[in-house]
Amino acid sequence: MDCSYTKIFVQIRALFAALSIELKKQLTMNVEEIRDYCMQKPATEEGLPFGDDTLVFKVAGKIFLLFSLDKGNRFNVKCDPELAVELRDQHTEVQPGYHMNKTHWNTVFIDGSLTYKQIHTMIDHSYRLIVKSLPKKVQAELADD
Repeated sequence: MDCSYTKIFVQIRALFAALSIELKKQLTMNVEEIRDYCMQKPATEEGLPFGDDTLVFKVAGKIFLLFSLDKGNRFNVKCDPELAVELRDQHTEVQPGYHMNKTHWNTVFIDGSLTYKQIHTMIDHSYRLIVKSLPKKVQAELADD
């Protein structure tokens, strides 16, 4: 009797593991969703200035997000230095910026562990940091959009 319960438990556990993997796939943002979210921001432009494997989003000519198309599961965002460290400590999916100034940039891996809201918050923060660094006149123009 004890053996059959163990067998059932193992089967149920395997089923939940498979469902968890499938659910993570469905909950993971992809490049199209990130692109759509970025393009909703005022005066955002996209391009491939570094080659076909890196999709770049800019506001007023300044980069706020780089998406790795060749890897397909990570992007870089600008971040306040203190918050950057805090996010890295809280989430293994957030690492120092790959090929970027590691004080001001984070690389975010999108594997389903972070929620859409968490990802949106990081993108919003990056966009706001860039806008804040722009001349006041440009900031005012963006506020009018």
